[in-house]
Amino acid sequence: MDVTLTASALPEGAHPFLSAAGWDTAVVEPIPGDASARRYFRLRRPGATAMLMHAPPPGEDPEPFLRAARWLDGNGMRAPQIYAEDTAKGFVLLQDFGEVRMREYVDAWPQDEREVYTHAVEALLQLHRLPPGPFTAYSLAEYQREARLFVEWYCPVQGLGVDLAGWTQAWEQVLGQLLARQRPGVTVLRDYHAENIMLDGGLDKQGLLDFQDALVGHAAYDLVSLLQDARRDVDPALERAMLEHYIAASGADTHFAEDYARLGAQRNAKIVGIFVRLWQRDGKPRYLDYIPRVWALLERDLAHPALAPVARWFDANVPADLREKLGGTFNA
Repeated sequence: MDVTLTASALPEGAHPFLSAAGWDTAVVEPIPGDASARRYFRLRRPGATAMLMHAPPPGEDPEPFLRAARWLDGNGMRAPQIYAEDTAKGFVLLQDFGEVRMREYVDAWPQDEREVYTHAVEALLQLHRLPPGPFTAYSLAEYQREARLFVEWYCPVQGLGVDLAGWTQAWEQVLGQLLARQRPGVTVLRDYHAENIMLDGGLDKQGLLDFQDALVGHAAYDLVSLLQDARRDVDPALERAMLEHYIAASGADTHFAEDYARLGAQRNAKIVGIFVRLWQRDGKPRYLDYIPRVWALLERDLAHPALAPVARWFDANVPADLREKLGGTFNA
């Protein structure tokens, strides 16, 4: 089956793009998508494979992905190489890292989990030794915008009338102390977790995906994204071991562990809001299944003394019965 026979399964304009790139005889396999509007297809021809990404404007824009991919690849990180592009129509043909994701591998081979996570942490250490990339700074305004997703989406669906000004003030207290320590900053991929890391020919050959939203921020952000994974359970003992490994290998300062908790709480609150939004706005109720895990991670982070202002806000605004149910239940 060649691409002409599967044209109906491809986005409009894909066939001419693939023909110009020399992939007009490829077998096309759609790849299940995730939370975004981007679509992916695996292309197979004798002796070679590639991935077709469709990020159609105006809702999507492949330029940030291309910019980040080229910077990462040019600095020795394993981002997919770009074979062809048509940004006006949202098409990108890129290197295929295969079908073995970190998540499925460690679930199937738990005896290798520590080694795989160690290599993922080593990749972050490699990234953080580089000068920060040509990306926007992770500002307090952006942290606050993300944190507001919790009060904008989760709280209304639970019927909670909450102190919005107090929420902003609490995060300003918690994150204000972190901002000075994140300068000059490192490249933050922002979605670095087991479903966005491919194992391509070895446990140490880890390909990076989903980095189009890269910013320059704090070194703890991607580490907490990896170790407090919304989509799979990471044993707290493994999390502690990997955090200690990063701190020892990087020479991070004495505030790193508390900043890890600050960013963990901010990220997990944001994710709860995003998953509710994916259900309510985008009709994707499966993300509600992840909320109990994320909420439990959020509670762990809130127990750190550095999160006291935000923890007090939760105590005053989110009833105990909802918190005991790990964020409450939803009718999807």
